[in-house]
Amino acid sequence: MIQITLPDGSVKSFEIGVTPHEVALSISEGLARNVISASFNNTVVETVTPLTKNGSLVLFTWNDEGGKKAFWHSTSHVMAQVLEEMYPGIKLTLGPAIASGFYYDVDFEDQKITEADFKKIEDRILEISKEKHEFKLRPVSKSEALEVYKNNVYKTELISNLEDGTITFCDHSNFTDLCRGGHIPNTGIIKAVKIMSVAGAYWRGDEKNKQLTRVYGISFPKQKDLTEYLTLLEEAKRRDHRRLGKELELFAFSAKVGQGLPLWLPKGAALRDRLEQFLKKAQKAAGYEQVVTPHIGQKELYVTSGHYAKYGADSFQPIHTPADGEEFLLKPMNCPHHCEIYNNKPWSYKDLPKRYAEFGTVYRYEQSGELHGLTRVRGFTQDDAHIFCMPEQLDQEFKNVIDLVLYVFGALGFENFTAQISLRDPENKEKYIGSDENWKKAEDAIINAAKDKGLNTVVEYGEAAFYGPKLDFMVKDALGRSWQLGTIQVDYNLPERFDLSYKGADNELHRPVMIHRAPFGSMERFIAILIEHTAGNFPLWLMPEQVSILSLSEKYENYAKKVLQLLENNEIRTVLDNRNETIGKKIRDAELSKVPFMIILGDEEEKSGNISVRKRGEGGKGNQQMSIEDFVQLIQKEVDSTLKKFEV
Repeated sequence: MIQITLPDGSVKSFEIGVTPHEVALSISEGLARNVISASFNNTVVETVTPLTKNGSLVLFTWNDEGGKKAFWHSTSHVMAQVLEEMYPGIKLTLGPAIASGFYYDVDFEDQKITEADFKKIEDRILEISKEKHEFKLRPVSKSEALEVYKNNVYKTELISNLEDGTITFCDHSNFTDLCRGGHIPNTGIIKAVKIMSVAGAYWRGDEKNKQLTRVYGISFPKQKDLTEYLTLLEEAKRRDHRRLGKELELFAFSAKVGQGLPLWLPKGAALRDRLEQFLKKAQKAAGYEQVVTPHIGQKELYVTSGHYAKYGADSFQPIHTPADGEEFLLKPMNCPHHCEIYNNKPWSYKDLPKRYAEFGTVYRYEQSGELHGLTRVRGFTQDDAHIFCMPEQLDQEFKNVIDLVLYVFGALGFENFTAQISLRDPENKEKYIGSDENWKKAEDAIINAAKDKGLNTVVEYGEAAFYGPKLDFMVKDALGRSWQLGTIQVDYNLPERFDLSYKGADNELHRPVMIHRAPFGSMERFIAILIEHTAGNFPLWLMPEQVSILSLSEKYENYAKKVLQLLENNEIRTVLDNRNETIGKKIRDAELSKVPFMIILGDEEEKSGNISVRKRGEGGKGNQQMSIEDFVQLIQKEVDSTLKKFEV
């Protein structure tokens, strides 16, 4: 007999050789019908894999990330089968599941795949799927695998790097592929499929290698799911921050400046500045002190911190000065600089905690193919802060940061999120620095604080930073997409590397604990996600332009300027549109610019000293007459109520 531990902590006894499907059946027939994949002791297995030892089992349905991954990876096998049928002589390479769907990299040699072929490929995939072929994993020797793929240099390279006894093939229908596992029970579950696009991709991501064709696809267990997904995709295109950023004149990129280096236009810079001032105000109330550090640092600084060893390959190359042997790096992280600020003077336990905050710009040399608008750039500004505290202060300080993150999310309309407890990979500890003892203390601190705050949490192994575990906030946007935004990290290791200390009540030197935190994460990525979440309709307090004054003709320009001055005196961001255009044209342009309120001024308004207010998107409801004072109060009340609602 073996003992199987389920996710709820319950333990059940089964005979050796029981399969995940049989375990599901012992729970309920409904679960057994829906289980399509499983994980045993953190390793993906098939639903028919015999379990031969004690362990933890997680059963995946389509609704789980693990289930989708197996579903999409399995579909990539079927697509590969179809591609071999339709394009004889091609060479298959790799076909993994990705965040949304799957791809397969293929060497088509002299043949070409075009969008005109997509429908035929989809139809054939569904034909094969209806035949309900089982996916069967089987072990093969290294020599056998090399013989099978002797005419495929890509598979041969992969096999050559594998150990004999660890190699498996997956069979379905008349198709076989080199694969380590993670499949659905049979092809019959695949009911809808869409080939999304083709793109170039270098073998193993290396520009020195041959360029292959990457075929992207996605599949679902119901046609309705695919229809909904494609509708969502169209909405995502409409909300794309790159398109809206250009339309709303927020940011731009220049080939002469360089890839991945955004230029903030006046409206975007104003938006960004308001976000900074919003957080600075909250941080000041929470006891943070603002600091500023340089954009470069000596290479030795990042060698000491460990960042050079871990991220040196992804950094810009060292800057060599005229001095012999002197090297600087563009700053990849702010934390080493903040450690040196702390080290600037001796501290007593009475001085702690020290909370240093900075909107610090850092630089990473991301590969050009990975750059994407503001979400993946080479220069970005982190809303960074580092708290140096005594171990006994750690719990409360961590909880205070959670409160700050929740305030930021609430004020900006991010209400659907999960807190991911990102821990060290217990099977691969060489990726991390520091002792097991310190790691356990840090991980326990995060787990306990998240529990005490009642957060909805998930645990992910292997997602910790190299110096400590994290609490990552995974936020869902208006389209249901998940993004990692705010992060809080506990670090016992950098204080050791930088020899940080404080004098305790016992008059002895002690080591502080360090908390890294960034509620926004990076300004660039946060703003990109905010644009797509709101479709550019930011909260009123954040809008670059809150009001647009539209005069019916130049006759009312003096009154319009008077209204403009009164609104600006009350810190309401206002623009005056006094172009020689029709009022209809001015209204349409204001709507496209997503200005929340329009003030329309004509003869009646000038005589009464009032204004006519039109709210964006409510054109059919007519304009509302009111005094300027009442309008100022309306704006201020809406802004204050949003910010105070979530204030900690």
